[in-house]
Amino acid sequence: MNFEFEFTLSATLKPPIDMGAGPFGIRRFFEVSDGSIEGKRLKGKASSGGGDWLLVGSDGFARLDVRAQIATEDGAFIYANYPGLLELNEKVGQALATGGKTDYGDQYFRTTPRFETGDPRYTWLNQSLFRS
Repeated sequence: MNFEFEFTLSATLKPPIDMGAGPFGIRRFFEVSDGSIEGKRLKGKASSGGGDWLLVGSDGFARLDVRAQIATEDGAFIYANYPGLLELNEKVGQALATGGKTDYGDQYFRTTPRFETGDPRYTWLNQSLFRS
């Protein structure tokens, strides 16, 4: 199977809102304050209202539930959502506490982004699968 690079998706998050421990773990909400998508076929910015409804489990992993809206440079709107799995090791804990960053190999971190749009210029997103 051959994978092809399509784009880079990045986001800046506001400090979390801690919703406390529920029956499935500790729920935290990270609102997207800024973000962008950059690729050969797709360029745009994150619109307001997106975020990550993170669920921290007792197994040392967090389950991501990310939802966002993207406004492309040419006026299209795209809905993005992706579940994921993030290992909460020491490097991740320090980055979350300080607003710092981690490198790709610092932890197990995988997502499966999906996109949806009604704009005919970007319908290829509706039938594509992506991985991080």
